[in-house]
Amino acid sequence: MVMKKIQDFLDATYLKVAGVDEASIKEDLLLLDELLQDALSEKYKCVMIRPCHVAKAKHYFIHNKSQVLVGTVIDFPFGNAGVEAKLKEAAEVIENGADELDFVIDYTAFKNGLISQVKNEVKLCTELALKHNKVVKWIIETAALNDTEIIKITTLIKKVVVRYFKETDYHKVFVKTSTGFYPTQAGVSNGASPHVVTLILENATPLNVKASGGVKTFEEAVFYLILGVKRIGTSSQKQIVSIAKHRL
Repeated sequence: MVMKKIQDFLDATYLKVAGVDEASIKEDLLLLDELLQDALSEKYKCVMIRPCHVAKAKHYFIHNKSQVLVGTVIDFPFGNAGVEAKLKEAAEVIENGADELDFVIDYTAFKNGLISQVKNEVKLCTELALKHNKVVKWIIETAALNDTEIIKITTLIKKVVVRYFKETDYHKVFVKTSTGFYPTQAGVSNGASPHVVTLILENATPLNVKASGGVKTFEEAVFYLILGVKRIGTSSQKQIVSIAKHRL
């Protein structure tokens, strides 16, 4: 069942920051256009793009009568701008038509023991998104955390959602592995791995889980879906779908 239409689980991702020169800006828009056209053709679940591109993407899919969702990132990639900044950015992208909001949790505050601050951030940002019937994903940046911290921050998100929101909304909230931008030593993954995804899955229920960062092959995507994740964030969607079409 999972493998019949892998597109239904893919967040096709383009989060590169364009340079300020004209050539870089043109290249950025070209790559965005390629992503939107590919998503329209392949019917990915969602495109995951920078906030500045949300309005254009939403208009494109509406114009083409497509059900592809528009997702974006909030307080990306560090998550430390503060809750007011998160809420302001979230309100803006909601106004521009975003369907899904991937918030970077303030993992630095969490590591520094500011637990009440992080809980408040999760509550207020989730509340804003759900109020507008949006999907919420909390990026915990697993590469910045040890196993105990991954378990604790996943549990924190789950407990906040279960305490303050309706059971019928649980499926709209995800715990997500990574930004894919966290600096690590050579050879060390800064994204999804079987180990960290398993830790999150074991502690996130009844919330959903998104694996992102370093998922580049069809085999990896299928592995995580079988493991139990409900969404895959990847910039290798073309390669994954191409292989899927030959396998299925």
